[in-house]
Amino acid sequence: MTQLVNALVQELRERELLLPIWGEGEKVVLLDQTRLPFKTVYLEIYTVVELCTAIKDMTIRGSGALGLAGAWGAYLASLKNDNLEAFQRDLAALKATRPTAVNLAKTVDEIGTDLDPRQFKEQVVQRLIDIVHRQLNFELALGEAGAALIHDGDTIMTHCHSGALAGAGYGGRALSVIRRAWEQGKKISVLVNETRPYLQGARITAWELKRLGIPFTLITDNMSGFCLEKGMVNLVVVGSDRVARNGDLANKIGTYLHALAAYDNNVPFYTATSSHTIDLNTPSGDTIPVEMRPAEEVLTLAGQPIAEPGTKALYPAFDITPHRLITGIITEKGVIYPPFEKNLVEIFG
Repeated sequence: MTQLVNALVQELRERELLLPIWGEGEKVVLLDQTRLPFKTVYLEIYTVVELCTAIKDMTIRGSGALGLAGAWGAYLASLKNDNLEAFQRDLAALKATRPTAVNLAKTVDEIGTDLDPRQFKEQVVQRLIDIVHRQLNFELALGEAGAALIHDGDTIMTHCHSGALAGAGYGGRALSVIRRAWEQGKKISVLVNETRPYLQGARITAWELKRLGIPFTLITDNMSGFCLEKGMVNLVVVGSDRVARNGDLANKIGTYLHALAAYDNNVPFYTATSSHTIDLNTPSGDTIPVEMRPAEEVLTLAGQPIAEPGTKALYPAFDITPHRLITGIITEKGVIYPPFEKNLVEIFG
């Protein structure tokens, strides 16, 4: 089994990819995204418990990468367990780590369903390989579809980080669109929201854009309304952690505010996603669970306290952007426009 995994990783390394996670023999290696951009630290993960901790600590994050973490976690579980019941317990632990990110749960369910107790290890490896290839193909296809929306000279605003390290290594969701437009020779620039409190925009999106050579400007989250009102933005492209059947979007906290400002200033607002993140079993954003993270994460910045001791804080990790604010949903099957419920069910049902 490890030979098949090593061949997969070698294939990925031969492409221009920035891998967030991969397997090496009987371990999984991931890039610690909490240490970027100043340190490049790789963690070696040997157990599902260690991987669950890394996911909860946001060492690896982003809907596509979390799906891959689920697949690689299943691979780890198959190495450590000879019993299918014990293997399934490990999968349940993986699913419980990030409840809002449907891609993680869907991938774990896909890899763990209808397994033969006598051959489940081999089945897991083959499904892992299929999932990695599919995720990469998703990114390439949605990048192509979304790049058609971008014109020469455009400035694109994005929020949080929806790039290579949040996906299979090409560009994740939003940055696949931006990267492909850049590869097509379009002279574009990007406005990057810093994305408090984890600063994924400042730490990771800006870092990826710099590596790609794409011009960008970093702004604080509360500047986006100013930039949109002043005509500095041609379109907004964000990622997604879950899209409901009616088109409501769960994405990093702050997305809703940017969508409101874009709508008020007639700036197109798109989310880039894949079919695996579209949840037709969730009727609307009202029924999407929103992960609440520790308040302490709001009270510190780069490990330093920023508020009076004893200050209370609130940290919902995601918010819900209603479908009425969304111009279109960029997918590997093209751009989906309203009415979203009808079109999403028709195309992905």
